[in-house]
Amino acid sequence: MTDNILWDAIENRRSIYAIDDKISQSTQDIKQLVDFAVMHVPSAFNNQTTRTVLLVGAEHHKLWDMTKEILRKIVPADKFVETEEKIDICFRAGYGTVLFFIDESVNQEWQAKFPSYAENFPVWAHHSSGMHQFAVWTMLEELGLGATLQHYNPLIDQVVQEEWKLDKNWRLIAQMPFGRPVAAAGPKEFVPIEKRSLLFE
Repeated sequence: MTDNILWDAIENRRSIYAIDDKISQSTQDIKQLVDFAVMHVPSAFNNQTTRTVLLVGAEHHKLWDMTKEILRKIVPADKFVETEEKIDICFRAGYGTVLFFIDESVNQEWQAKFPSYAENFPVWAHHSSGMHQFAVWTMLEELGLGATLQHYNPLIDQVVQEEWKLDKNWRLIAQMPFGRPVAAAGPKEFVPIEKRSLLFE
């Protein structure tokens, strides 16, 4: 069962921090990939809470420039050079960024429909968002692209919402900068599988 494209993509999906913008795919190729995940990744009650925004080119640069300026105000000056370098080399240098959101209005609608499950809908929405993130990340890997998952929310929530005039019910969950890998990920350590996965028969 190991000769499987999906298995290979899942195994090879890593946090790739050294990226550039010289990808062979088109923006439409990437948009099609993201749209596929948004359409087909499952959600509780099929309530489809995940929302995405794809930023490329100048819009992608704008996101990380705004993030730097926000961090400049809160990171000590002697530490900011390191912060700026990380953002420029690991995130801004890529081709684009996928932003992942949860539409809270959908959660509220389903909480009203099924009050006995009200506490669960936000949790389930995060489950679905995580699956969307994993699906997009794995498909990017299958295309030969590298990505990481970042969480500068809630620091950047307001500027993102205002800059791209997004629905106020969309809550930012994660940012996924991606591009052509220019260096491989380092070795990955694993907790013994026997401690993490059990079988009873």
